[in-house]
Amino acid sequence: MDTNTAKKGILEILGLGNADTGWFFIVVTLLLIILLIVIIVLIVKMNDMKRRYQKFMQGSKAISLEGEIQKLISDVDKLKKESRAYSNDIDLLFKKHEGALQKMGLVKYDAFKEMGGNMSFCLVLLDENDNGFVINSVHSSNGCYSYSKRIKNGTCDLDLSAEEQEAMRRAMGGE
Repeated sequence: MDTNTAKKGILEILGLGNADTGWFFIVVTLLLIILLIVIIVLIVKMNDMKRRYQKFMQGSKAISLEGEIQKLISDVDKLKKESRAYSNDIDLLFKKHEGALQKMGLVKYDAFKEMGGNMSFCLVLLDENDNGFVINSVHSSNGCYSYSKRIKNGTCDLDLSAEEQEAMRRAMGGE
């Protein structure tokens, strides 16, 4: 069997019996060249990715990324513990501050219209829950008299004068 007959047999098997073998080998050679170029491009990209991966896995001073992540996790755990402690401290401060006098209302007035200068005053001091007291200082030509009244939950068991009511309104944020 000669070589032409053998070549024709292979082309017949592939279904290319009438094709020119020269063109067949040219196409196969072009496909191999394209395949070789694709392989070279992939190798270059893989080497670049490998280099970037190595750089990513080693930080400054050759600290690995895994070590950095573990350090960050331990720092976050430490911050959570501190946050809980601070939250408890803040709650305690708010609880203590609740009873502190925080609101104030002051009204100056002329009690007897004879003194002039608004020498009398009414002062209301309240805490967060509107508990506190009223101090009323009345000045007259005979002297100065001071009175106090207890305020509980924004109300007083005793009657309040107009000036005391105004001072109360101011202390509770009405001004």
